[in-house]
Amino acid sequence: MTSAAFIALLALAFTIGSFWWLNARQGRLRAFEPHTFAGAFSRNISIRIPLVLFNDGAKPIVVQDLRMRLLDQPDMLFPLPWRNTRNRFMPGKGDLRDLPSVFVVEGRKATELIIDFGTPFKEFDIDLREQRVEIEARLGHQDDWMPLLNFVLHLENVTEPDIYIAYSNSDEAINPGDQAAIDRHLRALVDDLSPQGSTEDESGSKQS
Repeated sequence: MTSAAFIALLALAFTIGSFWWLNARQGRLRAFEPHTFAGAFSRNISIRIPLVLFNDGAKPIVVQDLRMRLLDQPDMLFPLPWRNTRNRFMPGKGDLRDLPSVFVVEGRKATELIIDFGTPFKEFDIDLREQRVEIEARLGHQDDWMPLLNFVLHLENVTEPDIYIAYSNSDEAINPGDQAAIDRHLRALVDDLSPQGSTEDESGSKQS
């Protein structure tokens, strides 16, 4: 083989490979840990997660279903199913919902969904503590469920389990009880640092 023919073959291989990479490569679906979550945990279990999915390949990926596992919940015999999709993260008036449905993540694009996982009935008491969570997906080009995202859900931040409200998913979040104690300490500190026995006359100047 001459050098010219070899270079031509390399150019052809590069062209075919580039075309496959840019237009035909089956990519991987990636997801990212949420900063917040919402939920109610007394009458039934409902956990709302803002989920961002990114397809790093060229071909579209069809997502048929989603579900959530609480890996540190010993009495959880089955995962929490995808109950509905919300139109916004913050629970409240006008928070519309839709039934689960198949959707597509286009190649090299991201899709944001606000997903409610849970059950319509109370089958177990969930432990409101730090828990490892795994979100699984069933994709159109695969037969089995696949792990999509594994992260820590900070359920210890839940202060009102009867009310469907939002919480931080940070391990440094301050609950209302601790915040009230901090406020009291700050007010006491300010009182200790302020001048004692001083008054102000009508003009605003201080007099002892």
